[in-house]
Amino acid sequence: MDLVHGLSGLLVGTLVGMTGVGGGSLMAPILILLLGVSPATAVGTDLWFAATTKIVGGVVHQSVGDPDWTVVKRLALGSIPASIVTSLLLSQIASGQIKQGLIITALGTILLVTAGAMFAWSKVQRVVLRLEPAQAAACRRRQPALTVLAGVLLGAMVTLTSIGAGALGAVMLMAFYPLRMTGSRLVGTDIVHAIPLTIVAGMGHFMMGNVDFPLLGSLLVGSIPGIIIGSLVATRMPPTLLRIILAVVLGLTGFKMIFG
Repeated sequence: MDLVHGLSGLLVGTLVGMTGVGGGSLMAPILILLLGVSPATAVGTDLWFAATTKIVGGVVHQSVGDPDWTVVKRLALGSIPASIVTSLLLSQIASGQIKQGLIITALGTILLVTAGAMFAWSKVQRVVLRLEPAQAAACRRRQPALTVLAGVLLGAMVTLTSIGAGALGAVMLMAFYPLRMTGSRLVGTDIVHAIPLTIVAGMGHFMMGNVDFPLLGSLLVGSIPGIIIGSLVATRMPPTLLRIILAVVLGLTGFKMIFG
């Protein structure tokens, strides 16, 4: 196992354990900016890293009955077809330079959007909880269609960049289902939906030859103790502070990828 790769897995695992959502967004940028992995390989490998770690998290949340399966199905109805279409489009881009540039630009942009979503987390929650009864009823009628559309957006983003299903998905769910989603149900639903999405997207990148399995193994070995460490640290730090710190790091990383 490459020590640097294992330490990268440890770092991201710690962030995932500390924040719950959003920490995994740093894996692809670390692979690209610090380890010199090509953007396409970084995305493909990160998708399988995310799928593996989320399967473990999904089993834990399902065991306590957290996921909202109706919402999971609505998201998947949009995200899975969108992921397949995005993979097919990526496979048709002949020029490696164009493909790598597209991935880097999209990755940087979504990192910035994710950072903004994490800053807006509490504000979104306050706004949706203050809706008048008539407004809330209108929102409930639109929930199925909006959730499928959110799935389409997440499917395309995750397949192109490997990120977005965590923090962005959680903010969307909180906005669409403010009363239905408790904290644990929000995280459980987000994780369980991400499992089939990352597997389908990962299969697309695997068929394009974009997955480095020795690298993946090293990352996973490092991430397991990292998640445990992060979970212990999280109990000693305010969640709002954790989100702010991570949002700043994601924003700076996104800026670096676009303009650096």
